[in-house]
Amino acid sequence: MKLIIISGRSGSGKSSALHALEDEGFYCVDNLPASMLNDLPTNLKSSLGEPPRMAVSLDVRNVPGALERFPKLLDKLKKQGVECQVVFLDADGDSLMKRYSSTRRRHPLSNDDVSLAEAINLEKKLLAPLAEEADIRLDTSPLSVHEIREQIRQRVCGSNSKSMTLMIQSFGFKHGMPVDADYVFDVRCLPNPFWVEALRPYTGQDQPVKDFLSAEPMVDEMFEDLSSFVEKWLPRFESGQRSYLTIAIGCTGGQHRSVFVSERLGEWLKERFDCVQVRHRELSK
Repeated sequence: MKLIIISGRSGSGKSSALHALEDEGFYCVDNLPASMLNDLPTNLKSSLGEPPRMAVSLDVRNVPGALERFPKLLDKLKKQGVECQVVFLDADGDSLMKRYSSTRRRHPLSNDDVSLAEAINLEKKLLAPLAEEADIRLDTSPLSVHEIREQIRQRVCGSNSKSMTLMIQSFGFKHGMPVDADYVFDVRCLPNPFWVEALRPYTGQDQPVKDFLSAEPMVDEMFEDLSSFVEKWLPRFESGQRSYLTIAIGCTGGQHRSVFVSERLGEWLKERFDCVQVRHRELSK
């Protein structure tokens, strides 16, 4: 039996993720109390037969102490022979604030004494035991509902492939670090096309910027070191039955250098791995 456990802060897209899995044929249970997690496979098996694929969402609305016991509950499930995968969704504070303001929903931890901002920060602390156990972390800050659903389909449903799925993501440090990255590489030391006025409007996907960076020896040196590191260590992750791994490449604004290096690394990896995706966080905004 395969069990997907979806969690994350309120407003991060848990419901959208669960709906995506339901559309893919998973038997889904929303807002399951953590204390019932170990009994769920047995109860469903007796009433429905054994569903081959299940998904549940766990959120902060649990009895005190239940979330702290999550690592032990998860370990017990695995000892019962259940194949478990924990997916943790999150977003930056500003994005969560905007989502709550637009929907006018009440945060489950907010009240007359606890503001929305305080509730969002408190929720992060309470969900820390689940976040630490996550196999997949997804930053939904720049994503629409449809993009969240598509990311879940790719990362979870695509994990049935024997090959590990790789996500190469460019980003800008001035917009914040990605929370879902397994590796983060900083390319801000490379020559910056932003300071060439004619190149400023372009991105790392455009030929003028490609030509500029390709002519810089330092860029080639950086790429050689980066690709050597990746070539050595990615097979170790794959042999450890890791199904998904995210490599983030960052520059100052996420428009030129990180985009160029991510595209180049993605092309190089596609010659070696079956499932490689390239995404540019700042360009998608």
